[in-house]
Amino acid sequence: MQSVRRRPFAWPRWWLAAASLALAACGDNDRLVEVPLPVLATNPEAHDGRRVVTEGVVRHFEDPLHYWIEDEDLHRVEVFPHEEIAPHLGDAVRVTGRFRFSTSEGRRLTLESVEPLDSGE
Repeated sequence: MQSVRRRPFAWPRWWLAAASLALAACGDNDRLVEVPLPVLATNPEAHDGRRVVTEGVVRHFEDPLHYWIEDEDLHRVEVFPHEEIAPHLGDAVRVTGRFRFSTSEGRRLTLESVEPLDSGE
């Protein structure tokens, strides 16, 4: 009886190329980049979905309750969750998190970490 030699399964080349591009794009959004508030305010689309580090002073408004960080030129990014940023109200902070932008909801950052800055900085 003659044995049949089978070829091992091979993914089509186009599929491998598409998967590589998709993984590269995802990885880029997970790479942490430092982006100043003026850049996030003037070019938010370029950073949508990315993990960013930025700095500002924590401010808030009561009705509706929301918190944001801002610089001296009033460039602002809203910060979530409120309970994590609220203890830093009035403080200069360095925040790390996922930045999102939409025309309906504006500029938002979901915190991964918040670090108070020294008053001398």
